[in-house]
Amino acid sequence: MSQMLIFGMGYSAQHIANRLRARGWDVVGTSRSPSENQIDFHDHTAVLRAMADSSHILSTVPPESGANKDGDSDSGGDPVLALYGEALSLTPARWIGYLSSTGVYGDVNGAWVDESAPIKGRRPARNAADQAWQDLRSDVRVFRLPGIYGPQRSMLDRIRQGRAHRIDMSHQIFSRIHVDDLASGVIASFRGPAGVYNLADDHPCPQNHLVEYGAALLGVDVPVLQNLEQANLSPAALAFYAENRRVANGRAKRLLGWQPRYADYRSGLTACQQGLK
Repeated sequence: MSQMLIFGMGYSAQHIANRLRARGWDVVGTSRSPSENQIDFHDHTAVLRAMADSSHILSTVPPESGANKDGDSDSGGDPVLALYGEALSLTPARWIGYLSSTGVYGDVNGAWVDESAPIKGRRPARNAADQAWQDLRSDVRVFRLPGIYGPQRSMLDRIRQGRAHRIDMSHQIFSRIHVDDLASGVIASFRGPAGVYNLADDHPCPQNHLVEYGAALLGVDVPVLQNLEQANLSPAALAFYAENRRVANGRAKRLLGWQPRYADYRSGLTACQQGLK
């Protein structure tokens, strides 16, 4: 029986695990606060045993935050590679994957980016982790992901909680991925070649389009249009609006035979709304 070891059992990892368990897989995850079917991330003996027993290994753990003399709040290292990098480089597992971010591309003024684009994101630790996983061994799959949404974590939830904003920046474009399409892309790569893959939907668009469509689905008024200063956004939200890119997904389609079920935000948000009922 195939077994998957997942480092970090967060939102995306849980969706991947549920799909695999439905197919009869044994899935074990690590956590800093382990529960059922999870082991302590710092229990080296248990983790190494699970690694030895696993045919597939996936890390969803982001780089740790740190701070340097310049005030960079993302200068930490990759905790999985720090503790288990040597073991991962030697494991006989048939498949190794890592969930990275399209943030490694940085701001490209709304241009399309594919996997050949240079790594020049604003977060040094994320850039370094992406490259480190590629360098770990030749058979690693690195998945670069834009904004992830899905049930209980979509624009609909932000609107209902009063946290959605319409910002007067119509030129700002971004891509996204429904969590179910993320999971199907990872699983499709089990039979595909190693390498770097963008997993994104087919229709990048301004954030305001999601806000307006989500409000229509919920039957509520759209938030008032504001500029960045009026919106009083968090540093993380401000950083989102500082970048502008369209993410190309053609490589995953060609080499993995993957197609996003939710090819645009309308189909994805509609599915989320139906799940709320």
